[in-house]
Amino acid sequence: MSKKSRRNKKKTQLPFRINILFFVVFLMFSVLILQLGVVQILNGEDFQKEIERTNQDVTKIPVPRGKIYDRNMNLIVDNEPVYSITYTPEKGVQAKDRLEVAEKLAEFITMVPEDEEDPEAYLDEKLTERNLKEYWYLLNKDEADERLSPEKREEMSNAEAYNATLDLITEEEINNFTLKEKEIIAIKKELDKAYSLTPQIVKNEGVTAEEYAKVSEHLSVLPGINATTDWNRKYPNGESLKSILGKITTQGEGIPADSEDYFLTRGYSRNDRVGTSGLEQQYESVLRGRKEQIQYTTTKNGVIVGTETVVEGQRGKDLVLTIDMDFQKEVDKIVREEFQAAKRQYANPYFNDVIAVVMNPKTGELLAVSATHYNKKENKYEDAGFRALSDAHTPGSVVKGATILAGLDSGAISPGTSFYDKPFQMKSSPVYRSYSSNLGLMNDITALKRSSNVYMFYTALRMMGEYRYPFPNGGIPKGFETEDLQNFRNYYNQLGLGVETGVDFPHESTGYKGTKPNPGLMMYQAIGQYDQYTAMQLAQYVSTIANGGYRVQPHFLKQIHDPIASQDELGPVYKSKNTEVLNKITMDDSYLNRVQEGFRQVFQEPGGTAYRYYRGVDYKPAGKTGTAETEYRDENGVKLADTTNHNLVGYAPHDDPEIAFAIIVPYTDKNMSHPTHHNIGRRILDTYFGMKDKDEDE
Repeated sequence: MSKKSRRNKKKTQLPFRINILFFVVFLMFSVLILQLGVVQILNGEDFQKEIERTNQDVTKIPVPRGKIYDRNMNLIVDNEPVYSITYTPEKGVQAKDRLEVAEKLAEFITMVPEDEEDPEAYLDEKLTERNLKEYWYLLNKDEADERLSPEKREEMSNAEAYNATLDLITEEEINNFTLKEKEIIAIKKELDKAYSLTPQIVKNEGVTAEEYAKVSEHLSVLPGINATTDWNRKYPNGESLKSILGKITTQGEGIPADSEDYFLTRGYSRNDRVGTSGLEQQYESVLRGRKEQIQYTTTKNGVIVGTETVVEGQRGKDLVLTIDMDFQKEVDKIVREEFQAAKRQYANPYFNDVIAVVMNPKTGELLAVSATHYNKKENKYEDAGFRALSDAHTPGSVVKGATILAGLDSGAISPGTSFYDKPFQMKSSPVYRSYSSNLGLMNDITALKRSSNVYMFYTALRMMGEYRYPFPNGGIPKGFETEDLQNFRNYYNQLGLGVETGVDFPHESTGYKGTKPNPGLMMYQAIGQYDQYTAMQLAQYVSTIANGGYRVQPHFLKQIHDPIASQDELGPVYKSKNTEVLNKITMDDSYLNRVQEGFRQVFQEPGGTAYRYYRGVDYKPAGKTGTAETEYRDENGVKLADTTNHNLVGYAPHDDPEIAFAIIVPYTDKNMSHPTHHNIGRRILDTYFGMKDKDEDE
């Protein structure tokens, strides 16, 4: 083949190869274009959503609690606004980020109270060793991490490795922080408590106007920090009724650890303040209000790109109580003055409380609940109104009205049944007698008037099936059965003794029941020397007698009001508390009439055990006195002294009662002659009707 032919052949083959190459390239571009089309057309929207993906989280912001008013619409618990510095971290904020915020914030605020004489000692008490080590670690992270060998680190979880690293930080390294550094650590300690997108109070006590202004001016360099207003509970009437009103936790305490699940499932945050005692606890669900709900929109990296209020907040509903605060303060004054007078006369180390409850016997509205406790350690008198519901004491003869009703209804005695009051004795027992050796012939009414123990003993004996009269000295009662005492108690229960009163208050005591039933103890029960009751139970008991046999529920709440924009006015009524009758005693009304007459004579007739303290008054009082022989024992049950309880229940006017009361003066000196209970009862009635007359004149 000639050279020319070979050249022509090569020229022919070259375009063919180029065509194949171009075809392959064309196919590759076609596939690429097709794939690009699939990405853009079919999956483009999904990829764009991924690029633009954001998260939405809702945070609930606490609102002020509802206020509390007395029955005359006088404010007794208010919210006092205070400056507050808060921290709301974005998602993904790390410890080093919080440290940077703490360092900047420390330039504008101090965590030490202005009046603190030793700031460094104050901070040392607040900061833990771990707080100090965590701060040192952040400043010296590389050095600290090198102290734990890679081999040991591999054997541990991240948390275990971190804790082990902290353990390797020495005391010497954390003992030389300056006061300013300790301020930073104290601030960071509060920042560390914050949850993502949830406000955490850094400081809300003692924030000065200058601190508030400085923080407000520098918010741009303080990520997550805000200068706002918070609130604290304020009590215009000081300590009066405060133990009944109750307490709320601080923001630092938050919800109680032992109730965490309960509160978290009801929309609370861990740092929310909640009622932990008294009416604040009882009406927590009403007082808490409706939290403001803010929706945060964040990128997948946790950066906040938008906020929106999705639920407007509303402060808690307001309570109106049945308490008359002016009257309450007068009762507090009366109780304390008479208590102090008795303490001056008798230096008895066991006589440390006086308790009084005043209520409307027809409606159950509590008008005043007062108790004064003497704090021996601090040598001061304290408000302790809660003891009216928690402390049970031996009542003495005030319960004899219940004994007479039990005897009449059971058929053990009849109206007018008489016994001669003189001492008698059972086999191997002390002498059974009244306060006077011989009161003479007593019937059911005069036995109440003169407070005959012997009459009550015979009534109890007959309820046991023992009808011998006079009872033979040295004899043994016939026919006693264990259920006799329970049947006796059932009558007491109808009147409110030994059962819950139903009062709207947490942790009410039902008193104490003796556990050794025998004939002698049942007889002591008949004169109030066995079971024990609270002042609230005694108030319900005497109210039941006063109002014609209806056991009404005592209550503090009168109304609940919706909040309104104006902070100084009550909104519309949301709910009213009506009178609730728990039961009507199942006894003939004529029996109750006889007890009422006996109670009237106690206060209004010569010879009545209370007559000399109430004679001459025009408000027609009735009731029953009671003295109980008691023993003061320590927490281990060891007897320390023989003591006496002086008690009094009453109501007025006897024919149309509008006020009933119960007074307990426990563990007094056996020889004390100061009539503390009578002085308190007389002054309470005088004050009530005096205030009523004044209001009517106006």
